[in-house]
Amino acid sequence: MNPAEQYFDFKQYTLAGSEKEKLLAKELSGLTRFHFENCTPYKNILHNLKVNEEFDFSAVEEIPFIPVRLFKTQKIQSIPDGEVLKYLTSSGTTGQQVARIALNKETSLLQVKALASIITSYIGTKRLPMIIIDSEATIKNKASLSARGAGLVGLSNFGRNHFFALDENMKLKAGELMDFLNKYKEETLLIFGFTFMVWQYFYKRLNELNLKPDLGRAVLIHSGGWKKLEEQAVSNEAFKRGLLDNFNIKSVYNFYGMVEQVGSIFMECEKEYLHTPNFAEIIIRDFNTWEILPRGETGVIQTLSILPRSYPGHSLLTEDLGTIVGKDNCGCGRKGTYFLVSGRVPKAELRGCSDTHAESVMMKEG
Repeated sequence: MNPAEQYFDFKQYTLAGSEKEKLLAKELSGLTRFHFENCTPYKNILHNLKVNEEFDFSAVEEIPFIPVRLFKTQKIQSIPDGEVLKYLTSSGTTGQQVARIALNKETSLLQVKALASIITSYIGTKRLPMIIIDSEATIKNKASLSARGAGLVGLSNFGRNHFFALDENMKLKAGELMDFLNKYKEETLLIFGFTFMVWQYFYKRLNELNLKPDLGRAVLIHSGGWKKLEEQAVSNEAFKRGLLDNFNIKSVYNFYGMVEQVGSIFMECEKEYLHTPNFAEIIIRDFNTWEILPRGETGVIQTLSILPRSYPGHSLLTEDLGTIVGKDNCGCGRKGTYFLVSGRVPKAELRGCSDTHAESVMMKEG
């Protein structure tokens, strides 16, 4: 068994306190050593940082990190090209550099298991009839998926009888959608899409058509940047309120994640906080000094995950701002760190799947 698989033996969100800290520190120390020995650019970075090469870290805070932007400018992988199963590319608008993440079979399988352990803890193990608020064209090239495509493929594993609600021109297939809803009206439905697209092409379009299907049995999972929606004065609360008032969707879960750590997503709970799963952690650092900030203070998010085996993506400094609210005591009952994301580091590139798509839409409309 891969040592990382022990984290899937525990029920998700049950590892707490020193037990989780000890397990993660040991696993992340081993990963740091492995990537140091197998990825020359990463080795050079750690040399320059004068990292202790015994790689026996006692706490996750000691694990060295690299900036996520580095994957946009360098080829950083810990496996030979012949072992690459597929590449994932980050979101990016025209002219932006995109990250290129190399996955081997081991990493890909771990990501699938990790995602399954998270999602099934929210919706159960039964595969549900599924509506995907996107076009099937997005996932045509399985060997080189965009962040958006990877999200669609990953979440589609939890559904059946998939219906892609948009055509290649991002137009809602309203008639087919209503037929699908009528066919499965007695069943719980799973709906997935990126935040801006759910609002722009699903919510707004159905309202324009004066269609108000009752989706009270549906579970909606969404993800992506909020920048363009916030410019339209659409907050997380307004997003949920609109879906409830118009379509009776009561179960709406956002998640925070990135292509550089696919599988390690941070799901929103019923109290509207994001949660770290058993196999991942976050740290908040000061924007200027990189010192660790206490809970309650806003800084740059560092994400740690035991999943990346084919590239040194196990400890990344993101370009997002966040705040740790607490640990092991959320009102939802889930253990682990819970937190909020508040935006992007100033001058950071527009990067979320929703935001990059939204920007391209705005450019065309402008």
